[in-house]
Amino acid sequence: MRIAMWSGPRNLSTAMMYSFGARGDCAVVDEPFYAAYLVKTGLDHPMRDAILAAQPANAVQVVDQIMGPIPQDKTHFYQKHMTHHMVPDMPRDWMRQMINVFLIRHPARVIASYAAKRENPTLQDIGFAQQAELFDLINSWQGSPVVIDSTDIRKDPERMLKRLCKSIGLSFTQDMLSWPAGGHPEDGAWAPHWYGSVWKSTGFDAAEGALPNVPAHLKDVLAQAMPYYDRLRAVAL
Repeated sequence: MRIAMWSGPRNLSTAMMYSFGARGDCAVVDEPFYAAYLVKTGLDHPMRDAILAAQPANAVQVVDQIMGPIPQDKTHFYQKHMTHHMVPDMPRDWMRQMINVFLIRHPARVIASYAAKRENPTLQDIGFAQQAELFDLINSWQGSPVVIDSTDIRKDPERMLKRLCKSIGLSFTQDMLSWPAGGHPEDGAWAPHWYGSVWKSTGFDAAEGALPNVPAHLKDVLAQAMPYYDRLRAVAL
């Protein structure tokens, strides 16, 4: 089984990769299109040079890797993908062969978390519009994909992971609820900048509190993102 988990940044996506990686039967890969995205867009992200040195910058090569033999002879392959990496000329036909899942999070939480690491995110940076576009594309191919909200996972990780696994035809294991501190061998080259908190974790954090206040200069980004989030939230597990 090949699982493509689609989210924007700061969506609990790394913790979910660790969760699936804690299974004995599942290989993982961390944002394999990141270098190709940086080359196609010319964007200057934190640790850009390290990312370009660590990954293929040719999207066709990336597809060959993620659709090739599953690493370490594992049975399943969990792929953490960022929706904003799928710029218009990225190859997409490979997604037809995946079990596609969409991981969402309230935009206020995403914006507050992202802005703490990289100032002044735009709607393009946080991936909500791209997530909705990919959802519609995959829906046209496969029927409505599974959607799961990170807030629900943090409220009750075992219940929500069981529901997720059942919805994609995968057995749940208790191993998915915890992992060793210190990161995962498959962490991307950008991990030192972004993964400080999750490196300290050994499981999912407790339920989230009230929504954070979004700075005034980012409220337009929040307003733009909300319709995309609300649409996917309406069909979430």
